[in-house]
Amino acid sequence: MAGMNHEMPGRWVEGAGLLLGPLLLAAGVLTRLGQDDFFPGQLAAYAADPARMAWSYALYAAGTVLLWPAVTALGRRIGPTGWARWGVTLVVLGLFGRVFHAGISHLAFQLVDVLGLEAAQRAVQGTYGAFHVFKATNVCIMGGWIVLAVAAYRARALSLVRCVALGLAAGLPLGVLKGSTDPFALAAIAGLIIALVPLGVTVLREGPAPRWWAVGLAVAFVPAAFLLGLSG
Repeated sequence: MAGMNHEMPGRWVEGAGLLLGPLLLAAGVLTRLGQDDFFPGQLAAYAADPARMAWSYALYAAGTVLLWPAVTALGRRIGPTGWARWGVTLVVLGLFGRVFHAGISHLAFQLVDVLGLEAAQRAVQGTYGAFHVFKATNVCIMGGWIVLAVAAYRARALSLVRCVALGLAAGLPLGVLKGSTDPFALAAIAGLIIALVPLGVTVLREGPAPRWWAVGLAVAFVPAAFLLGLSG
């Protein structure tokens, strides 16, 4: 259609996703560093320090959401190839799955508050393997980053080192209440930082500065969202 904008969601959203998505993931994981990576230990860590673990999972979830405009930006850099289309689609579907997992993890933490640690651990253990439709996204979570990395390499959108780093994101643990602090997970997050953060800086530097009202809305959104979260 004539006049249609083919560059949604826009340079500033995509640049922020490229820059902040990997960094928020890293902040979330580093906040929970030193805890057992599996659900009994994660629940015990929450019982011992609720604020720390809540912030850790919130930062990680926010980073996961911001990876959506990040991969959109990278897909545009790669170009309209079959590899790019499949890579972006698989990664975004995988991000949906990760957000679903984040919601279950949040509910599990609330069970600790309401039922106590031991009862919450029993409840999670008894329901951990329950079927849900988002299990179908597990293959996307693991394979999407590899397909996208191959697409970026074939199009020379990133250097070989950064393409390999991007592919390492396939090593991020999937599922509910995962600590994500093992060496493979830390390497995956480091790979995302190496692959995407420099591109985020480049994207934000391109073109004119945002309009004054857009800056004001963005600044106002953060405390408004925080207050709404507290009231909810």
